[in-house]
Amino acid sequence: MRKKIITLFLIGINIMVYSQAEAKKLITPPTLQKGDTIAIVAPAGILKNRKHVIDKAKKLAESWGLKVVYGKNMFNQNHHFAGTDEERCQDFQEALDNPNIKAVWSARGGYGSVRILDLLDFSKFKEKPKWIIGYSDITAFHNHIHNLGVETLHAMMGTSMQDKPEEILHTITTFKKALFGEKLSYKIPSSKYNREGNIYGELVGGNIAILASMLGSNSQISTREKVLFIEEIGEYKYSIDRMLQSLKRAGYFTKVKAVVVGDMTKIKKNTTSWGCSIEELILRIIPKEIPILFNFPAGHEKDNRALIMGRLVKLHIRKNNTSTLSFE
Repeated sequence: MRKKIITLFLIGINIMVYSQAEAKKLITPPTLQKGDTIAIVAPAGILKNRKHVIDKAKKLAESWGLKVVYGKNMFNQNHHFAGTDEERCQDFQEALDNPNIKAVWSARGGYGSVRILDLLDFSKFKEKPKWIIGYSDITAFHNHIHNLGVETLHAMMGTSMQDKPEEILHTITTFKKALFGEKLSYKIPSSKYNREGNIYGELVGGNIAILASMLGSNSQISTREKVLFIEEIGEYKYSIDRMLQSLKRAGYFTKVKAVVVGDMTKIKKNTTSWGCSIEELILRIIPKEIPILFNFPAGHEKDNRALIMGRLVKLHIRKNNTSTLSFE
């Protein structure tokens, strides 16, 4: 009788652990179908003289059989921003709440998303999640919505269409695949700086500056037992070092499974030499036992591959030949 009770108790523990693991799995918004409507909104930087570029993005989505609507305040101007905080919030809120809109596509990043995060009501979004799309400053949304338990899409924005489609072919094709539910799998030329490993975990992260700015707020993500993606643009090496040191002190690299390093674009040169490459800078901060994949094509370059934030990902990191990253 005692053995039976112990057995039942252990089974109960296993069921509880399994249930907790299942509960942590993020919700995947419905994949898009032809005829669905997406909204293009501007939650951050100004779109001065860029309507023709956003119109190209609209035509691209329409060529896939989608319908496109614009946020009514999108082309407003309020100094640095695409309208006041209240106007940008209004557009985003309406896109979140409208059941006919299946995805919210950011027109551009820049800066400003964090200013409207706490003005938004995500109640209806949590009831019927939809894809939130963008990169760079949109990392604020990726992090915040991750903590709501929903996957998001780190991918091209409307202003990406300032480049010729043939110049951003991988950017466009992987974005379309992600939207329509096709599996994403990448083969990446290996870097000599890579730290090898075979890893399986949930992908989180985004722009380093925005990750650092989320620290101490309810939008700060946990990297425990996860794969962290990072990218950056237009910073000095000392600034990148400072931000990564902040993330390190906050525990971002304590229990992380692996780090994927995307584009490090337009790194500024200081009058005093930093003394090492950006790869060496990163290697010195992240503990030696943590695998690292360098040169993943995502961020502020023309080749900006789509990434599903919050989705389980398999990594095979090598120093020679090819490394791979594939989503479940």
